[in-house]
Amino acid sequence: MPITIHIPPPLRKYTNGADAVETTAGNLNELFGELDQKFPGIKKVLCTEDGTPLRFLNIYVNDEDIRFLGGAQYNFQDGDEVLLIPAIAGGVSQRASQPPGDGNR
Repeated sequence: MPITIHIPPPLRKYTNGADAVETTAGNLNELFGELDQKFPGIKKVLCTEDGTPLRFLNIYVNDEDIRFLGGAQYNFQDGDEVLLIPAIAGGVSQRASQPPGDGNR
């Protein structure tokens, strides 16, 4: 039985809009390789050349952070659901979002 990879909106530009992909990858390194075969170029936004997940990428297996399951050494089980979530930063500070003159109250 395959595992399902859920693709969040920020990564769908690399998957031609696909929100989920099934694969038979046995571990994280295989998962990255199979995703790159299906969607060339996606691997570079997920991991380093040696297969280490990028720092900003959070990976969950069945709602559990993969770091608590053994990290890159975790072996996927039939039916696992994997969610790839890139950390997103940014926004506007509260002070910068106030209209002029409102900061002196």
